[in-house]
Amino acid sequence: MTRAVWLKADDEVGDWEQRKKRITAGLEAGVDWVLVDQADVDRVRELGDVNVAAFGGGDVHVMEAEEEASDPDATIVGKDGEGDGTVELPSDYSGSADLSALRRGDEMPYGGYVKILDTEYETFAEEVAREAEYTIIIGSDWQIIPLENLIARIGEETDLIAGVRSAEEARTAYETLEIGADAVLLDTDDPDEIRKTVEVRDEVERETLDLEYAEVLTVEQTGSADRVCIDTGSLMDHDEGMLVGSMSRGLFFVHAETADSPYVASRPFRVNAGAVHAYVRSPGGETSYLSELKSGDEVQIVDVNGNTREAIVGRSKIEKRPMFRVQAETESGDRIETLIQNAETIKLRTDEGRKAVTDLEVGDEVLIYYEDTARHFGEAVEESIIEK
Repeated sequence: MTRAVWLKADDEVGDWEQRKKRITAGLEAGVDWVLVDQADVDRVRELGDVNVAAFGGGDVHVMEAEEEASDPDATIVGKDGEGDGTVELPSDYSGSADLSALRRGDEMPYGGYVKILDTEYETFAEEVAREAEYTIIIGSDWQIIPLENLIARIGEETDLIAGVRSAEEARTAYETLEIGADAVLLDTDDPDEIRKTVEVRDEVERETLDLEYAEVLTVEQTGSADRVCIDTGSLMDHDEGMLVGSMSRGLFFVHAETADSPYVASRPFRVNAGAVHAYVRSPGGETSYLSELKSGDEVQIVDVNGNTREAIVGRSKIEKRPMFRVQAETESGDRIETLIQNAETIKLRTDEGRKAVTDLEVGDEVLIYYEDTARHFGEAVEESIIEK
C-alpha cells in the first residue's frame, strides 16, 4: 500500500490568499494531492506540480467561471450535497444524487466526500465506497471506531482517505487496525503540521529490517578493482549507511563517511560501497548493481537498528582502488562475502561499534542483512541460484 497526504484547500479554508498560503506550504512539504473547488484548479497548477482534486458533480452548483477551468485529476462528489449533510440522505439509495453522480462518472477518477455525522452516514460511506475510486470520510466528534469499521468493511474497493487536523491524527489513521487508511485529508494552515504529516507518511511507508551479526572468517588483500562511491543528495547520521555485498542474500552494513579522520574530512553524504559487481539494497526490497547507479536513482539508507529511508543518488564515482575481500559466516552457517576498498575511512559495524576495514580481524562480528532468497534482475525469486 502506498500512503498519501491530501491537503484540504477549498473555500471553507478562507479566501484565495489564505488558500494559496496553505497550498504553497503543502507543495513545499511534498503533499500528494490538493483538494479545492473547481474554480481553483488552474490556480493550483500554476503554483506547482501536484495532483489536483476538485469538488463537483451531484448537487454542487458550478459557476460559469468554474466551467471554464481545466479538468482536475479527480472529481469529488459530496460537498453541498448528501455527503456533508447539506441535502438529507434518501431513505432509498437508488434516489441518491451523490451516488448517481458517481455512477455516471466518465473516464476521470471520481471520489466521494462523506461527513460521518452518525451511523447512517457511516452506512452511506460504505455505499459511496462501492462506486468511488476515492472515499473521503470526515469525523465530527469521533476518531477511531468509524474508521475501524470502514477499514474492515470496505477492503480494497476504494482508496480510503481519513480527515485529520494534525500529524498525530494522521499517524493514528495510517495505523488503525494495523492496515490503516490509504491516505489522509489534512485540514490545517500550520506549515509545520503539514511538514510533520508528510514525514509521518514517509515513516509508515518505510521498511524496518531485521539485521544480525555474522562472524568474520577472512580478511585478505586482493588486487585493485573498480570501486564505487555513492554520493547521495542527503546527509546521513553517524549510525547510518547502506547494505552492500557480493551476494544478494547477504549484505554487509557499510557506514557512511560521517566521521572526521586524519586523512580526509567527513563526507556525510557518501558511502564508499565496494566494487562495481556488488549489490546495494534499494527501497522496496530490490537490489541494484553498484555499476548501474547514476544520478537520480534511489537507494536505501539504513541505520544500525534496521530503520530505513530513501535517498537520491547525486553522483556515482567509479575509480580503481586496492581492495579487501571480507568473508563472514551467518548464524545459520551460510558464508557471504564482499569486496571493499582498502582504506581507513571505510568502516563496517561490529558488535563493538564502528571499525575500519583496515582494522577488521578474523573473529569480529559484523552487522549484516541476510535473507535466504535468490534474485533475478534485483527481484526476489523462488529458484535455486548458487553464488560463490
